[in-house]
Amino acid sequence: MQTDPFRTRDHVAGFDDYLAAYAALSRETRASLPMVADVAYGDGPEEKLDLFLPDSSDGARPVHLFVHGGYWRMFSKEDFSFVARTVTAAGAIAAVMDYALMPNVRMATIVDQVRRAATWLHANTGLYGGDPDRLTVGGHSAGAHLCTFLLRAGKAAPPVRGAFLLSGVYDLAPLQASFLAPLIALTDEEVRSFTPLTQSHATGAAVHILVGDEETAPFHDQAAALDERLARDGLHVTRTLLARTNHMSAVLNLSDPDTDAGRSLSGLITGSA
Repeated sequence: MQTDPFRTRDHVAGFDDYLAAYAALSRETRASLPMVADVAYGDGPEEKLDLFLPDSSDGARPVHLFVHGGYWRMFSKEDFSFVARTVTAAGAIAAVMDYALMPNVRMATIVDQVRRAATWLHANTGLYGGDPDRLTVGGHSAGAHLCTFLLRAGKAAPPVRGAFLLSGVYDLAPLQASFLAPLIALTDEEVRSFTPLTQSHATGAAVHILVGDEETAPFHDQAAALDERLARDGLHVTRTLLARTNHMSAVLNLSDPDTDAGRSLSGLITGSA
């Protein structure tokens, strides 16, 4: 029987071990890095973000907003605090956000929350020593998908200098026939409105697209298609194949700035790559 290429658990050995590692590293990160927890970017109960601050206080610092994955239906910001290790090591403020989850809300609500979180950061990051003109965004899997909507042309979102798109989903149509069908029930209208491959994007941002070499075919195919789409829209795009990396280890590697993924994220934040 053919396996579902989107059901990660079927393709990654030690799936639950990765989840345990996420939780442990995130607890350690929250205990060791200076942070401001549960800062509200909106009025909803899930509309919060955690700010992690680098040691250096020399001038205004870059800011990086991280959006977690989980197929829009699972996880929270607390599961991915570990990403702040690489962000703060690059001298930037890490903002790790929460959003409401499907199916309790629809895709339009989540996209709006990501835009409002970025807008809040752009307006308020100076209070924490951040530079709103050096705002970058990044996400993994569904989070990478959501970050593309901060690159949309003609939409109400603040300017971002770059986007880090790791193991993302950029074509929603195949998910309607996947294991997710009964879980989030994507509508035809959501597929039309929220598939990045069919959208136009603003120019000016640098974009890093990354995918693990051990990920299933749709992640490779969609990364290549998004690379082509963004380049056609005039963005500066680099695409990287991460060696010996699966869908779960790809994001875990962001806990270490010396991994290929960590170096790519650091380079985007600092503008050196």
